[in-house]
Amino acid sequence: MPLDYTHHPVTVEGKTAVVIGATSGIGRAIALGFAEEGANVVATSRTPERVERTAEEIRERGADTIEQTCDVTDRESIRDLRDETIEAFGDVDVLVNSPSYIARKGVADVTEEEWDQVFDVQLKGTVRATQLFAERMGEGSIINMASASAESAIPNLAAYTTAKGGIDSFTRVAAEEYGPEIRVNAIRPGFVITEQTEGTYTDGEPRYETIKDRTTNERLARPEEMAGIATYLASDAASYTNGEIVTVDDGFLNATFEE
Repeated sequence: MPLDYTHHPVTVEGKTAVVIGATSGIGRAIALGFAEEGANVVATSRTPERVERTAEEIRERGADTIEQTCDVTDRESIRDLRDETIEAFGDVDVLVNSPSYIARKGVADVTEEEWDQVFDVQLKGTVRATQLFAERMGEGSIINMASASAESAIPNLAAYTTAKGGIDSFTRVAAEEYGPEIRVNAIRPGFVITEQTEGTYTDGEPRYETIKDRTTNERLARPEEMAGIATYLASDAASYTNGEIVTVDDGFLNATFEE
């Protein structure tokens, strides 16, 4: 008897998704991708103007949303986001943790204050949101934003790289503890052109040339190219996918030698 794949479609249509860190970069691309798929999407960050603008973009795609800011360093702010979303839509099916803060400093130069701020947003923010949303989610999917930097030595990103390594480990532990009702996975992007990275990698300079040499498309990714894997992990098609760190880097980490 043939398998019936209609029971597990790769879509988020009809689901309610909260995307933290969704008013720029990869988070925004995922939020808008979900909206185009027919999900209710709450796209949030700390900045009211950015939240309002992204909410309008979601509505332009025919999706429902609410406007709610969130500071992932504040548990009450996350709880308010969760409760307002549930009041508006009845449930949360998908949580995407994509908060971002970078200190571009190496091991010798990063200050303790900068280290703590990166960890408070990137790692502890992901932990806080996971804890609070999991309390009220029945079945669903949590997607954390990891980074290829945790698997390679990127200069001048000591705190960021270490925090992202922590997200890898946290994702696996949370998947074990919350599964099978709540699946917890992570996306590990390679090098992506965002507001945060714009100007960091310039065509012709050594780092950019290294990326070109090690990727099959010989370029950095666009944020929209992370939306597809997010849709899969959020969908029922990923019902047997849990505790995975899915690398989306166009072969960068796999390119270990030159011919």
